[in-house]
Amino acid sequence: MASIDEAGPVGTTRSRSRLRGGLVTVGTVLALLAAMGLTVLGLGSADNAVASFDASSWLWSAARSELARVNGVTARVDTRMEVAGARRHPMQVVQTDRMLVLRDLHTGQISALDLATLQVTATTPTAPGFGVSVALHEDAAFVVDAVQGVVRQLDPRSLAPVGEPVRYPPGITGGAFDGKGRLWIAVPAEGTVSAITAAELPSGSPEGAQVGPKQVETHDVAEPSHELVVSTLDDGVAVLDRTAGALVTVVAGTVRRTALAETLTGPGTLPVRTSGPVVPVTVVGQRQVHAITEAGEVRSFSVPGEGDRLSPAVAWAGRFYCADQAAGVVYAFDSAGQLVDTIRGRWSGPLELEVRENHLFMNAPDAATARVVNDRHEVREVDKYANDVLGGDPPVEPPPPPPPPKKPQVSKPGAPRGVTAAAGDASARVSWRPAAANGAEIIRYVVEGAGKRLEVGANQRSVQVKELTNGETYTFSVHAVNAKGAGPARRSNPVTPTAEVPDAPVSVTAEARPDGTVVVSWPEANGQGNTIARYAVTATSAGTNAPAGEAPGTELVVKAGELEYGTQYAFTVVSVNDKGAASEASPVSNTVVPFTTPGEPLELRASTVADQPGTVAVQWSPAEANGRPVSGYVVTVGDRRSEVTDTGTTVDGLGDGQNVTVRVRAVNEAGEGPEASTTARTVAPPRVTVTGSSATATAATVTFTVDAGGGQATCTLTRPGQPAKSGSCSSITMTGLTPGTSYTFTVTAKNAAGAGTATRTQATQALYGIATCVNGSEPEQRTYCDREVPGERNGNEIFSVPRQDNDRQVGWAKPGTRLKALCKVRGEEVYAYVYNDEKKSTWWVRVEYSGRNYIPWAWLNLEDGDKINVLPDC
Repeated sequence: MASIDEAGPVGTTRSRSRLRGGLVTVGTVLALLAAMGLTVLGLGSADNAVASFDASSWLWSAARSELARVNGVTARVDTRMEVAGARRHPMQVVQTDRMLVLRDLHTGQISALDLATLQVTATTPTAPGFGVSVALHEDAAFVVDAVQGVVRQLDPRSLAPVGEPVRYPPGITGGAFDGKGRLWIAVPAEGTVSAITAAELPSGSPEGAQVGPKQVETHDVAEPSHELVVSTLDDGVAVLDRTAGALVTVVAGTVRRTALAETLTGPGTLPVRTSGPVVPVTVVGQRQVHAITEAGEVRSFSVPGEGDRLSPAVAWAGRFYCADQAAGVVYAFDSAGQLVDTIRGRWSGPLELEVRENHLFMNAPDAATARVVNDRHEVREVDKYANDVLGGDPPVEPPPPPPPPKKPQVSKPGAPRGVTAAAGDASARVSWRPAAANGAEIIRYVVEGAGKRLEVGANQRSVQVKELTNGETYTFSVHAVNAKGAGPARRSNPVTPTAEVPDAPVSVTAEARPDGTVVVSWPEANGQGNTIARYAVTATSAGTNAPAGEAPGTELVVKAGELEYGTQYAFTVVSVNDKGAASEASPVSNTVVPFTTPGEPLELRASTVADQPGTVAVQWSPAEANGRPVSGYVVTVGDRRSEVTDTGTTVDGLGDGQNVTVRVRAVNEAGEGPEASTTARTVAPPRVTVTGSSATATAATVTFTVDAGGGQATCTLTRPGQPAKSGSCSSITMTGLTPGTSYTFTVTAKNAAGAGTATRTQATQALYGIATCVNGSEPEQRTYCDREVPGERNGNEIFSVPRQDNDRQVGWAKPGTRLKALCKVRGEEVYAYVYNDEKKSTWWVRVEYSGRNYIPWAWLNLEDGDKINVLPDC
């Protein structure tokens, strides 16, 4: 694994010309970015495309693997840029008005981008994981290897080293610039904080410059082995001594200490950078913020809600902003600690708050939106995937965060485990394993013995006790302290300091294995006349030193899960002889990042694809990477196996109506992780169930239900020899039927998998007409309809043929007689005159009257509207 001492930059050809014009700029930039895998997705105006400006900030979107440049004044995105191969990766982004430097925490790659030209200028590798960070200020860039204790300046344009690095003991913290351009580093092993200034880059050949960064000031801020947290200020630094409970500020060379031991109820934390004179200390576990002024005054307030997923409170323009990552909320408090605003977003996962260019930017890398707050505390939403920027629609918003877990029962910590002591020359090294926290984070460990009392940081579980007398025997006790108080102590083995100590191993090598273990090995040490009985191994990460284990030989295998996956570690080894005497620590090993197979994919969902036969859609949330980037996912459905790189896919060819088991595994360098599984069903042909039918004389309605089989069904109704009638999949009505006729109807439902049918027999109702003749108002009309007059025409006469033939008359229907109509036929024209509303027609209706005979439609008014065309032809 490359360290920052070993890695060299990978340069790209840089044109110094400044490009203008929308199309030319986009095309040229695309070509320039190809070497790194960066793609500009959209640009604003030509001027904005090639020049950075005040009030802008680049925000990372892990779900899209892209950066968006946000104008703080307009709260709009003007440029989006894709970073290939970084989807779902955590990314550190540092920026100035001219340069942008990225570090991919999953791969370790550092990339530099010149914002004046949108050119990628260089890339360089580092060890992946947490432990290396980058810092940028004006023309100075630094890479801070907290594990090895190495701080190296780079030319931000080429990422070439500038001079020799500044070296500290392993396990440093900090690594951010203050407002005056000083880089501050805390050294827990020494209890100090120091400032580094960058070398000025020569204008000629910066890569060959012989100048280097300088350590310009160092201040004692704590006892050695205390746990330190750093926040840089406008002119200096604030250091929180978590072990002693104190805030130390160094401003313009003046050191001020504010005791907080009675105030802090748990381990506190600081933002990376504090704007303004008031430093907020956030006690995450207790959801409390303590604001410390320049005069040492402390103002405390509580953050609403539950859970321990708070980000450190950030000071901005006289207010404090604190993000609750579990709830997706940012709370704003005034200078007195009163809650004045609650900013809610469609957020889940990490929430990043950064003050930049006189604005506060709130970014959730896993979400499509961000927020910008100006110095008047006006909050505006930013659409990081704005439609007027090329790139397409945003992904589905992440689901709302789950409710916070219930608070555990809190009590004093348990006793430390495995307390051991090894004698040195007038000294002894005491080491121990963690104590049970019992619901409240451990604040410090206390080591007592030899008339001494030493306080050690919660993650510094090893301390050297000095100024002992050789030949005298000592034992030591260790106890843990949390917000509830001190836990029980555990005693070490007795040790007798001596000048006859063995040598330390001359070198140490570490190797991370795919099974999650780490193998630490070293050559046999010189016992200086005594036998080496064992070796004690200490693991160092950013800001921490803790025992990793002991071994009788020259190799220690640290068990899987003992070290945090994805975090950088280095190791030192102490030799202990058969008399209990211990050497000094060995040189620090190479850095490794423990890793193993990925975790189980989360929130696995599988569903029917309604418009595709034999297909299911599968989606999931990313699996825990466990130290190496997830390179893809293996999806198995039935006997079909596919490999994908995204968090969703569709699988086809499964057959219709199949219940299938879906299994998904994440893959990284270590192999396939545990599977997540669920079930789904492919779309099946529809099933139709007729629930009823009804009819009028000329129409029939069939009602039914359709089991669409998970698909999208369309439905029709048919009868033999006639076109299908489409309709809803609950009922369809067919018209144009013959009255008094029985029909067989077929309901058909179709989807992507096929069709289902059901039949129903339904008869139409008979159609009746009323024999109608109404006397007129004139004297000669007043009796016309009263009775039949043989040999004369007087309405409602019925014939065996469709004409008024006296020889073929079969009868007369009294007005109001209801006759069953059978069909219609053309015949002699009949005029009903005033006796039936001037009705005149050549249509005759066949009716049931003394058999089947005919009456003129002029004298028969059909029920339901008197529509002759509803009758079939005879």
